[in-house]
Amino acid sequence: GDMLQKKTTSGDIEIAPLAFMRGRTLKNAFVILDEAQNTTAMQMKMFLTRMGQGTRMVITGDPTQTDLPNHTPSGLKEAIHILKDIPEVAFIHFDKSDVVRHKLVGKIISAYDDHERKQ
Repeated sequence: GDMLQKKTTSGDIEIAPLAFMRGRTLKNAFVILDEAQNTTAMQMKMFLTRMGQGTRMVITGDPTQTDLPNHTPSGLKEAIHILKDIPEVAFIHFDKSDVVRHKLVGKIISAYDDHERKQ
C-alpha cells in the first residue's frame, strides 16, 4: 500500500493503459503487460517495439480466455507464433497442472479442453 504509493508518486513505478504507450521508448525499465490475450496484433507490435536499451519485458496472458470481439485474432497468439524463432525471446507455457485455484478448476479446464478437441 504505502510503498506502492511512494514509488508511484516518485515515478519509480508507472501504471499506464496500453494506449498510452504509443510514441514512447522505455529505457532501463522493467515492463509488464498483463492480460495480453486481449491485445490485437497491432497493439502487441506497438508494445513490443517500445523497448529501449536496458529494458526487459514480461507479457502475461491466457490465449484461451480472449475477450476480443468477433473473431479478432489475439496479439498474444500471433506474437507467440511470429517470435518463436528469436533466441532472445522466451515463452513459458502453463497447463492445468499449474492451476493453484480450487482443485475443481483443473477439472473444469480439462472438460473445456476435451470439448474443444472434439470440435
